Amino acid sequence: MAYVNILKLKNDGSQEKIVVCRLLNEKAECEGEESLVRALLEEGVRSHSGKERTILFPKDGLRFLEELKYHFDSGYLNATDVISD
Repeated sequence: MAYVNILKLKNDGSQEKIVVCRLLNEKAECEGEESLVRALLEEGVRSHSGKERTILFPKDGLRFLEELKYHFDSGYLNATDVISD
């Protein structure tokens, strides 16, 4: 199963997993911090490449998971690469 963890920087410098998005049946399902999960479902994430900067949603499956690391790339929130187990 492929998944991505979204991590938040804590005051002590460590990172805490606040959301996990897993690929299930060709679609991503996210669980964790409710407000962030709701934003991903309702607003999606903007594609970082190509002439068309499309908005990807969990229904877009692996493409959505792959974009998370570009969308969450700050000192405060980060997403891992897609992890396969």
